Amino acid sequence: MTEITRDVVIVGAGAAGLTAANELKKAGLSVAVLEARDRVGGRLWTDTIEGAMLEIGGQWISPDQTALIETVADLGLDTFSRYREGDSVYVGPEGTAHRFTGEMFPVSPETEAVIARLTERLDAMVAEIDPDRPWAHEKAAEWDSVSWDAWLRAQTDDDEAVRNLAFATGSAMLTKPTHAISLLESLLMAASAGSYSNLVDADFILDKRVVGGLQQVPLLLAERLGEDVFLNQPVRTLEWSDEGVTAVADGMTVRARQAILALAPVLYSRISFVPALPRLQHQMHQHLSMGFVIKVHAVYETPFWREKGLSGTAFSPYELSHEAYDNSNHGEERGTLVGFVSDLNADGVFELSADERKQRILTSLSHYYGPEALDPVVYYESDWGSEEWTRGAYAASFDLGGLSRYGKHLRSAVGPIHFACSDLAGAGYQHVDGAIRMGRLVAAQIVDEVRA
Repeated sequence: MTEITRDVVIVGAGAAGLTAANELKKAGLSVAVLEARDRVGGRLWTDTIEGAMLEIGGQWISPDQTALIETVADLGLDTFSRYREGDSVYVGPEGTAHRFTGEMFPVSPETEAVIARLTERLDAMVAEIDPDRPWAHEKAAEWDSVSWDAWLRAQTDDDEAVRNLAFATGSAMLTKPTHAISLLESLLMAASAGSYSNLVDADFILDKRVVGGLQQVPLLLAERLGEDVFLNQPVRTLEWSDEGVTAVADGMTVRARQAILALAPVLYSRISFVPALPRLQHQMHQHLSMGFVIKVHAVYETPFWREKGLSGTAFSPYELSHEAYDNSNHGEERGTLVGFVSDLNADGVFELSADERKQRILTSLSHYYGPEALDPVVYYESDWGSEEWTRGAYAASFDLGGLSRYGKHLRSAVGPIHFACSDLAGAGYQHVDGAIRMGRLVAAQIVDEVRA
C-alpha cells in the first residue's frame, strides 16, 4: 500500500475536481486526485464506437457558460457551431410531423397564446431566483411543496401547452417525471441558464461543441497535473478530524490537511466516513437522487436530413425520443443524430430486449426524419444509469420539499471536508460550466483558509 502526503486530496477526476486541483497547485498547495475509474472526465466521455467518435457524456456549450468558455480558450481548444440550417420538426398529439422555422412550433393559436403567457410569467418568476440561493426566496417553501406538473395544470387546462412547458425542465433537463420535481427545482434549473426562455431555446443551450470532443477539457486539465492524478483508486474510507484527513483507496493512502469530494452526491455513501458525517448530511443526501436519460447516437453514411431541408432539430412530448439533434462531428462526411429518452420512457424501454429497444427508439426518430433514420451504420446508447461511478444523468436533484429544506447546507464544509460538483452549482447547474465554477469556488475557499 503506497502512502503519500499532500495539502489537499481530491476525490474524483471530473471537471470540478481537476479544476480545483489546478487552482490549488497555482496557489502553491500540493494535491492528489484519486479517481475510481480507469479514465478522467467523470460525466464527460468521448469514445470511438465501431469507428465513430461519439460524445457519450456532456458535449454542448451555451453563451452563458463563461467559466467553461474561459477554460476551453485557456486549453487552446477550438469550437464549432451546432448545425441548425433548415426546418425543425415538431410531432403533435395526433402523431403528425410538422416542419417549422423560428422559435414557436406549430400549435393552435390558442395553445400558442397559453405557452407565451406562461413563458412570460415563468421568466418573471425565474428573474427573482438567485441560482446560488433559491431557498432564500420568500415563496421558496410554497414553490417547493407543489410539483412542476401540478403547478402548470393549475394555470391552464390546455394539455398540449402543459406538456411542452413541462418537459423543458422535467424530461429534458432534470430527467425525472414532471410530477416528481418541485416548481422551485424547475425554477432553479431555468435560473441556472439565465431564464426559462434561454432554457427552452435549443439554439442557445446547444450552441457550440468542442472539435474532438468535450472530454478534452478534463484530459488536458489532468495533463497539467501530471503524476498527481491516480486512476483506478476508488476511495473506500475517509478518516477526518480537525487535524486533517486520511483517504484510503484500493491501492494507496493519502494523508492531507483537507479533502474535496468532487463526485455526485449519490456516491458519497460509497465512502465510509470515520467518524460518520453529521446527521444533517445523512438526511440531506437521502433526499437527493439522479435523473435517468438514455442518450442515443445514430450514425449514417450522410446527414440525409439536410438534403430534405431539415436542421436536425426535432422534439415532441408525445414521442419516445422527446428531442433529437444533428450531432455530426466537425469535418466529417457522415451524419450523426443524437436523441434522448428519459425518465419513465427510459424505464420502459429497458424492460425490452436490446434489439426491441433499438427498434422502438429508431422508429421514434423516423417519425421526425423519415424512414432513412431506421438504418444507421452505427447505433449506441449512453446508459449512465448503469455506470458504477455515476448511477444516473444528468445530475442529482431534490425530491419535493428538499431544496427549500436542505439547499442552504449543500455546499457547507464538514470540518476539513469540502464538496464540489456540477450537482451543487447555481449558475451552470448540472453542466460542465457549473462543475468548473464549483471547483474554482472550493479551491478559493481552501486557499483563503490556509492563508488566514
